[in-house]
Amino acid sequence: MTGAAAMRAAGRWKTPLGIIVLLLLLLALVLSGQWPELRSKLSPSPKGLLAIASNEIERIGIRSGTESIALRRQPGGWTIEGMDGPAPAELTSHVDTGLKFLRISEPSREIPAGELAPEGFAAFGLDPPSEVAVLETHSAIAATVNFGTTNPAGTSHYIRLGGAPTVYLMPRHVTEEWRLVLDMARRLQGKASSAFASRGADLLLPVSMAQVWAVEIVANGKLTRFERDAAGTWFRHLGQHAHASSGDVHVADPNQAPIIDAAFRAFDGTATEKRVGPADAAHLTQYGLALPTLIVLFYARDSSTPLARLEFGAPADGLDRYARLAPDGAVVTVAEFEPRRLTELLRAVGAGS
Repeated sequence: MTGAAAMRAAGRWKTPLGIIVLLLLLLALVLSGQWPELRSKLSPSPKGLLAIASNEIERIGIRSGTESIALRRQPGGWTIEGMDGPAPAELTSHVDTGLKFLRISEPSREIPAGELAPEGFAAFGLDPPSEVAVLETHSAIAATVNFGTTNPAGTSHYIRLGGAPTVYLMPRHVTEEWRLVLDMARRLQGKASSAFASRGADLLLPVSMAQVWAVEIVANGKLTRFERDAAGTWFRHLGQHAHASSGDVHVADPNQAPIIDAAFRAFDGTATEKRVGPADAAHLTQYGLALPTLIVLFYARDSSTPLARLEFGAPADGLDRYARLAPDGAVVTVAEFEPRRLTELLRAVGAGS
Protein backbone atom coordinates (compact mmCIF):
# COMPACT_ATOMS: atom_id res chain seq x y z
CA MET A 1 0.00 0.00 0.00
CA THR A 2 2.81 2.38 0.83
CA GLY A 3 4.45 1.76 -2.58
CA ALA A 4 1.18 2.33 -4.42
CA ALA A 5 0.58 5.59 -2.59
CA ALA A 6 4.07 6.79 -3.46
CA MET A 7 3.47 6.04 -7.14
CA ARG A 8 0.18 7.94 -7.10
CA ALA A 9 1.90 10.91 -5.45
CA ALA A 10 4.67 10.87 -8.05
CA GLY A 11 2.06 10.76 -10.82
CA ARG A 12 0.33 13.83 -9.38
CA TRP A 13 3.63 15.74 -9.55
CA LYS A 14 4.50 14.64 -13.10
CA THR A 15 1.33 16.06 -14.63
CA PRO A 16 1.79 19.70 -13.54
CA LEU A 17 5.52 19.45 -14.19
CA GLY A 18 4.87 18.34 -17.75
CA ILE A 19 2.41 21.19 -18.22
CA ILE A 20 5.02 23.69 -16.97
CA VAL A 21 7.63 22.31 -19.40
CA LEU A 22 5.21 22.57 -22.32
CA LEU A 23 4.28 26.13 -21.36
CA LEU A 24 7.96 27.09 -21.24
CA LEU A 25 8.54 25.56 -24.67
CA LEU A 26 5.50 27.39 -26.03
CA LEU A 27 6.77 30.67 -24.59
CA ALA A 28 10.19 30.11 -26.16
CA LEU A 29 8.51 29.35 -29.50
CA VAL A 30 6.44 32.55 -29.35
CA LEU A 31 9.44 34.72 -28.46
CA SER A 32 11.97 33.23 -30.88
CA GLY A 33 9.78 31.85 -33.65
CA GLN A 34 11.40 28.41 -33.44
CA TRP A 35 11.93 25.54 -31.05
CA PRO A 36 14.86 26.01 -28.67
CA GLU A 37 18.24 24.56 -29.66
CA LEU A 38 17.13 23.89 -33.24
CA ARG A 39 18.71 26.96 -34.85
CA SER A 40 22.08 25.36 -35.55
CA LYS A 41 20.49 22.06 -36.57
CA LEU A 42 18.07 23.57 -39.09
CA SER A 43 20.20 26.33 -40.62
CA PRO A 44 21.68 25.02 -43.87
CA SER A 45 25.32 25.77 -44.46
CA PRO A 46 25.89 28.06 -47.46
CA LYS A 47 26.92 26.19 -50.59
CA GLY A 48 27.65 29.19 -52.80
CA LEU A 49 30.86 31.03 -53.72
CA LEU A 50 30.70 33.61 -50.93
CA ALA A 51 31.81 32.08 -47.64
CA ILE A 52 31.16 35.02 -45.30
CA ALA A 53 27.83 36.52 -44.29
CA SER A 54 26.38 39.08 -46.70
CA ASN A 55 26.10 41.73 -43.98
CA GLU A 56 29.89 41.70 -43.58
CA ILE A 57 30.34 43.13 -47.08
CA GLU A 58 30.81 46.89 -46.77
CA ARG A 59 31.92 47.91 -50.26
CA ILE A 60 31.21 46.55 -53.73
CA GLY A 61 32.99 47.59 -56.90
CA ILE A 62 31.51 46.43 -60.20
CA ARG A 63 33.11 47.00 -63.58
CA SER A 64 32.34 46.04 -67.14
CA GLY A 65 34.86 47.05 -69.76
CA THR A 66 35.90 50.63 -69.06
CA GLU A 67 32.82 51.47 -66.97
CA SER A 68 32.60 50.93 -63.24
CA ILE A 69 30.53 51.81 -60.19
CA ALA A 70 31.11 51.40 -56.46
CA LEU A 71 28.59 50.95 -53.67
CA ARG A 72 29.24 51.35 -49.97
CA ARG A 73 27.17 50.14 -47.04
CA GLN A 74 26.22 52.93 -44.64
CA PRO A 75 24.08 52.86 -41.46
CA GLY A 76 21.10 53.98 -43.54
CA GLY A 77 21.68 51.47 -46.33
CA TRP A 78 23.69 51.25 -49.54
CA THR A 79 25.02 54.36 -51.27
CA ILE A 80 26.64 54.94 -54.65
CA GLU A 81 30.08 56.47 -54.29
CA GLY A 82 30.17 59.95 -55.76
CA MET A 83 26.45 60.54 -55.20
CA ASP A 84 24.71 62.09 -52.22
CA GLY A 85 22.10 60.27 -50.19
CA PRO A 86 21.13 56.61 -49.96
CA ALA A 87 20.53 54.52 -53.05
CA PRO A 88 16.84 53.91 -53.87
CA ALA A 89 15.13 50.85 -52.49
CA GLU A 90 14.80 49.15 -55.89
CA LEU A 91 18.60 49.18 -56.28
CA THR A 92 19.46 48.11 -52.74
CA SER A 93 17.07 45.18 -52.93
CA HIS A 94 18.93 43.87 -55.99
CA VAL A 95 22.31 44.41 -54.29
CA ASP A 96 21.14 42.31 -51.33
CA THR A 97 19.71 39.68 -53.68
CA GLY A 98 22.97 39.51 -55.62
CA LEU A 99 24.93 38.90 -52.42
CA LYS A 100 22.41 36.29 -51.33
CA PHE A 101 22.72 34.43 -54.64
CA LEU A 102 26.52 34.32 -54.33
CA ARG A 103 26.17 32.87 -50.86
CA ILE A 104 23.49 30.21 -51.38
CA SER A 105 23.58 29.27 -55.09
CA GLU A 106 25.43 26.01 -55.58
CA PRO A 107 27.59 25.42 -58.67
CA SER A 108 26.26 22.73 -60.97
CA ARG A 109 29.80 21.95 -62.11
CA GLU A 110 33.38 22.69 -61.05
CA ILE A 111 36.16 22.64 -63.62
CA PRO A 112 39.61 22.40 -61.99
CA ALA A 113 42.76 23.74 -63.60
CA GLY A 114 43.79 20.25 -64.71
CA GLU A 115 40.72 19.96 -66.94
CA LEU A 116 41.04 23.35 -68.63
CA ALA A 117 41.78 23.40 -72.36
CA PRO A 118 44.96 25.08 -73.68
CA GLU A 119 43.07 28.34 -74.16
CA GLY A 120 42.30 28.29 -70.44
CA PHE A 121 39.92 30.89 -69.07
CA ALA A 122 39.30 32.48 -72.50
CA ALA A 123 37.18 29.50 -73.52
CA PHE A 124 34.68 30.43 -70.81
CA GLY A 125 34.59 34.17 -71.47
CA LEU A 126 36.81 34.82 -68.45
CA ASP A 127 39.90 36.24 -70.16
CA PRO A 128 38.85 38.96 -69.94
CA PRO A 129 35.62 38.55 -67.95
CA SER A 130 32.48 40.38 -69.06
CA GLU A 131 31.91 41.79 -65.56
CA VAL A 132 33.89 41.79 -62.32
CA ALA A 133 32.49 42.32 -58.81
CA VAL A 134 34.96 43.04 -55.98
CA LEU A 135 33.44 42.47 -52.55
CA GLU A 136 35.20 44.03 -49.57
CA THR A 137 34.81 43.88 -45.82
CA HIS A 138 36.03 46.69 -43.55
CA SER A 139 39.55 45.27 -43.61
CA ALA A 140 40.08 43.11 -46.71
CA ILE A 141 38.82 41.90 -50.07
CA ALA A 142 36.43 39.05 -49.37
CA ALA A 143 36.06 37.90 -52.99
CA THR A 144 36.66 38.97 -56.57
CA VAL A 145 33.97 37.43 -58.76
CA ASN A 146 34.69 37.19 -62.49
CA PHE A 147 31.63 36.60 -64.68
CA GLY A 148 32.05 34.86 -68.02
CA THR A 149 29.91 33.65 -70.89
CA THR A 150 26.94 31.29 -70.85
CA ASN A 151 27.17 27.57 -71.37
CA PRO A 152 26.07 26.16 -74.76
CA ALA A 153 22.53 25.58 -73.45
CA GLY A 154 22.29 29.20 -72.32
CA THR A 155 21.05 28.24 -68.85
CA SER A 156 24.17 28.97 -66.77
CA HIS A 157 27.22 31.25 -66.64
CA TYR A 158 30.87 30.43 -66.09
CA ILE A 159 32.30 32.20 -63.03
CA ARG A 160 35.76 32.27 -61.47
CA LEU A 161 36.91 33.66 -58.14
CA GLY A 162 40.00 35.85 -58.37
CA GLY A 163 43.19 34.04 -57.39
CA ALA A 164 41.66 30.57 -57.85
CA PRO A 165 42.08 28.33 -60.91
CA THR A 166 38.68 26.63 -60.66
CA VAL A 167 35.90 27.61 -63.07
CA TYR A 168 32.37 27.23 -61.76
CA LEU A 169 29.17 26.77 -63.74
CA MET A 170 26.54 28.81 -61.91
CA PRO A 171 22.81 29.37 -62.52
CA ARG A 172 22.18 32.17 -64.99
CA HIS A 173 20.26 34.32 -62.52
CA VAL A 174 23.41 34.83 -60.41
CA THR A 175 25.16 36.79 -63.18
CA GLU A 176 21.98 38.49 -64.39
CA GLU A 177 21.36 39.95 -60.94
CA TRP A 178 24.78 41.65 -60.87
CA ARG A 179 24.33 42.96 -64.40
CA LEU A 180 21.06 44.46 -63.23
CA VAL A 181 22.78 46.15 -60.27
CA LEU A 182 25.43 47.65 -62.55
CA ASP A 183 22.83 48.86 -65.03
CA MET A 184 20.62 50.50 -62.40
CA ALA A 185 23.53 52.21 -60.67
CA ARG A 186 24.85 53.55 -63.98
CA ARG A 187 21.46 55.03 -64.82
CA LEU A 188 21.37 56.73 -61.47
CA GLN A 189 24.74 58.25 -62.25
CA GLY A 190 23.30 59.64 -65.47
CA LYS A 191 25.72 57.69 -67.69
CA ALA A 192 23.19 55.70 -69.64
CA SER A 193 22.05 58.60 -71.82
CA SER A 194 24.34 61.61 -72.08
CA ALA A 195 21.79 63.47 -74.19
CA PHE A 196 19.18 63.39 -71.47
CA ALA A 197 21.74 63.93 -68.72
CA SER A 198 22.81 67.14 -70.42
CA ARG A 199 19.21 68.31 -70.36
CA GLY A 200 19.13 67.82 -66.62
CA ALA A 201 16.06 65.60 -66.91
CA ASP A 202 15.43 62.47 -64.86
CA LEU A 203 15.23 59.18 -66.72
CA LEU A 204 11.81 57.69 -66.04
CA LEU A 205 12.74 54.00 -65.70
CA PRO A 206 15.25 52.77 -63.11
CA VAL A 207 16.66 50.19 -65.53
CA SER A 208 17.64 50.13 -69.19
CA MET A 209 15.75 47.99 -71.67
CA ALA A 210 18.81 45.78 -72.20
CA GLN A 211 17.97 44.22 -68.84
CA VAL A 212 14.27 43.76 -69.64
CA TRP A 213 13.19 40.43 -71.11
CA ALA A 214 9.42 40.68 -70.87
CA VAL A 215 6.91 43.52 -71.01
CA GLU A 216 3.20 43.37 -70.22
CA ILE A 217 0.88 46.16 -71.34
CA VAL A 218 -2.62 46.52 -69.91
CA ALA A 219 -4.86 48.73 -72.04
CA ASN A 220 -8.66 48.87 -72.04
CA GLY A 221 -8.79 45.91 -69.66
CA LYS A 222 -6.77 43.70 -72.00
CA LEU A 223 -3.28 42.37 -71.24
CA THR A 224 -0.72 41.90 -74.02
CA ARG A 225 2.61 40.26 -73.24
CA PHE A 226 5.86 40.66 -75.15
CA GLU A 227 8.99 38.56 -74.58
CA ARG A 228 12.45 38.06 -76.00
CA ASP A 229 13.38 34.78 -77.64
CA ALA A 230 16.64 32.95 -76.95
CA ALA A 231 18.48 35.35 -79.26
CA GLY A 232 17.07 38.39 -77.45
CA THR A 233 14.61 39.31 -80.23
CA TRP A 234 11.20 40.65 -79.22
CA PHE A 235 7.91 38.92 -80.08
CA ARG A 236 4.30 39.16 -79.01
CA HIS A 237 3.72 36.17 -76.77
CA LEU A 238 0.13 35.40 -77.67
CA GLY A 239 -0.85 34.73 -81.24
CA GLN A 240 2.26 36.10 -82.90
CA HIS A 241 4.97 33.52 -82.39
CA ALA A 242 5.71 30.12 -83.86
CA HIS A 243 7.02 26.93 -82.33
CA ALA A 244 10.08 25.41 -83.96
CA SER A 245 9.64 21.85 -85.20
CA SER A 246 12.37 20.61 -82.90
CA GLY A 247 10.57 21.66 -79.72
CA ASP A 248 8.52 24.20 -77.83
CA VAL A 249 10.68 27.20 -78.66
CA HIS A 250 9.41 30.74 -79.20
CA VAL A 251 10.49 32.27 -82.50
CA ALA A 252 10.07 35.97 -83.15
CA ASP A 253 8.08 37.21 -86.14
CA PRO A 254 10.70 38.91 -88.38
CA ASN A 255 8.19 41.55 -89.50
CA GLN A 256 6.98 42.55 -86.05
CA ALA A 257 10.28 42.18 -84.16
CA PRO A 258 11.80 45.52 -85.32
CA ILE A 259 8.53 47.37 -84.61
CA ILE A 260 8.42 46.02 -81.06
CA ASP A 261 12.12 46.68 -80.51
CA ALA A 262 11.87 50.30 -81.67
CA ALA A 263 8.93 50.99 -79.36
CA PHE A 264 10.61 49.50 -76.30
CA ARG A 265 14.11 50.81 -77.01
CA ALA A 266 12.70 54.33 -76.79
CA PHE A 267 12.16 53.79 -73.05
CA ASP A 268 15.92 54.10 -72.55
CA GLY A 269 15.59 57.81 -73.16
CA THR A 270 12.15 58.44 -71.67
CA ALA A 271 12.49 61.34 -69.23
CA THR A 272 10.15 63.03 -66.79
CA GLU A 273 9.06 66.49 -67.89
CA LYS A 274 8.06 67.71 -64.44
CA ARG A 275 7.71 66.37 -60.90
CA VAL A 276 4.16 66.98 -59.68
CA GLY A 277 4.09 65.65 -56.13
CA PRO A 278 3.38 62.67 -53.86
CA ALA A 279 0.90 60.03 -54.91
CA ASP A 280 -1.70 60.17 -52.13
CA ALA A 281 -5.20 58.79 -52.75
CA ALA A 282 -6.85 62.14 -53.42
CA HIS A 283 -4.27 63.22 -55.97
CA LEU A 284 -4.25 59.84 -57.71
CA THR A 285 -7.90 60.39 -58.57
CA GLN A 286 -7.22 63.96 -59.66
CA TYR A 287 -4.44 62.86 -62.01
CA GLY A 288 -6.34 59.89 -63.43
CA LEU A 289 -3.99 57.43 -61.74
CA ALA A 290 -6.53 55.78 -59.44
CA LEU A 291 -7.70 53.96 -62.58
CA PRO A 292 -4.75 54.27 -65.00
CA THR A 293 -5.50 54.33 -68.70
CA LEU A 294 -2.35 52.33 -69.43
CA ILE A 295 -0.19 50.05 -67.25
CA VAL A 296 3.21 48.72 -68.31
CA LEU A 297 5.13 46.06 -66.36
CA PHE A 298 8.81 45.37 -67.02
CA TYR A 299 10.42 42.03 -66.11
CA ALA A 300 14.05 40.95 -65.87
CA ARG A 301 15.22 37.65 -67.25
CA ASP A 302 14.27 34.59 -65.20
CA SER A 303 12.03 36.64 -62.91
CA SER A 304 8.27 36.74 -62.33
CA THR A 305 8.51 39.88 -60.19
CA PRO A 306 8.32 43.16 -62.14
CA LEU A 307 11.36 45.40 -62.16
CA ALA A 308 9.02 48.36 -62.56
CA ARG A 309 5.32 49.10 -62.94
CA LEU A 310 4.63 52.24 -64.97
CA GLU A 311 1.15 53.77 -64.90
CA PHE A 312 -0.18 56.48 -67.22
CA GLY A 313 -3.09 58.67 -66.13
CA ALA A 314 -5.00 61.65 -67.45
CA PRO A 315 -3.63 64.34 -69.80
CA ALA A 316 -1.81 67.13 -67.95
CA ASP A 317 -2.24 69.42 -70.97
CA GLY A 318 -2.11 68.99 -74.69
CA LEU A 319 1.51 67.86 -74.66
CA ASP A 320 2.03 65.95 -71.40
CA ARG A 321 0.39 63.15 -69.43
CA TYR A 322 0.50 62.24 -65.74
CA ALA A 323 2.44 59.10 -64.85
CA ARG A 324 4.12 57.35 -61.94
CA LEU A 325 6.11 54.27 -61.02
CA ALA A 326 3.77 52.33 -58.74
CA PRO A 327 3.35 51.72 -55.91
CA ASP A 328 5.64 54.29 -54.27
CA GLY A 329 6.73 56.64 -57.03
CA ALA A 330 5.82 60.31 -57.10
CA VAL A 331 3.47 61.68 -59.74
CA VAL A 332 5.32 63.13 -62.74
CA THR A 333 4.44 64.27 -66.22
CA VAL A 334 5.85 62.73 -69.40
CA ALA A 335 5.50 63.69 -73.02
CA GLU A 336 2.17 62.64 -74.52
CA PHE A 337 3.94 60.67 -77.26
CA GLU A 338 5.31 58.19 -74.68
CA PRO A 339 1.97 56.40 -73.98
CA ARG A 340 0.83 57.03 -77.56
CA ARG A 341 3.83 55.07 -78.82
CA LEU A 342 2.59 52.04 -76.85
CA THR A 343 -1.00 52.23 -78.09
CA GLU A 344 0.37 52.48 -81.63
CA LEU A 345 2.51 49.41 -80.96
CA LEU A 346 -0.54 47.45 -79.82
CA ARG A 347 -2.40 48.37 -83.00
CA ALA A 348 0.64 47.47 -85.11
CA VAL A 349 0.81 43.94 -83.71
CA GLY A 350 -2.94 43.41 -83.81
CA ALA A 351 -3.57 43.82 -80.09
CA GLY A 352 -5.13 47.30 -80.12
CA SER A 353 -8.79 48.02 -79.57
